[in-house]
Amino acid sequence: MPVTNFFAHIAAIPFEGCLNITVKKDGEQLTTSVLLQNDGCGDAAKNHIPPLILKGSAKELCEGFFDAVTAPLAETSKLLVNMEQYLKGQETAKKTAAMEKKKTEKAEKFDKPDKTTTPKEIKEMKYSGTMAKVDALEAEGKYRDAWLKVPQASEFPDKAEEMQKRRASLSAKFSPDLFGAGQPATDVKNVEPKNENDATDETDAEGIPDERQGE
Repeated sequence: MPVTNFFAHIAAIPFEGCLNITVKKDGEQLTTSVLLQNDGCGDAAKNHIPPLILKGSAKELCEGFFDAVTAPLAETSKLLVNMEQYLKGQETAKKTAAMEKKKTEKAEKFDKPDKTTTPKEIKEMKYSGTMAKVDALEAEGKYRDAWLKVPQASEFPDKAEEMQKRRASLSAKFSPDLFGAGQPATDVKNVEPKNENDATDETDAEGIPDERQGE
């Protein structure tokens, strides 16, 4: 039985999926249909990709088959893979957008309590709303803004430890560049951000102790 290198040529084509090859014989004429399918691609648009059709004698197909199909199959495979990656990226973007929308709605809800809400509940809602905004800023990579948004312990004494840990976690993500090159790093983990009610605090605009005080 003669040895053929047909499958070696198939293996050399860079494609992912299932390669369907159909051969129809009509006298001495052969008609070959080549269709690449990738079940991993969930885009229905893939169904509009037509098969490659080659016609010729056995000798003609032996001599030109792989030259004719290699490049198109490689491009089709790349297209199908990219289509699937695009779909996954789209899905991720939708989930991220939905999460951010939910966080925003949650924060807005906490900012507008109804008239039946007790003072204690209002305080809890205010805290939760502020921390929801901290979460949103952190998700956007705005670690310094998120750190500044964490409330002061004087506002929520019962949450002091929780806020201190959160502030420490955030400061670890931006503190090396807080003061710029050539300036000593100050431990900002336990420093509270300054708000409008602390005009007498000896801190700068960003809640960092002002070392110039007392000079």
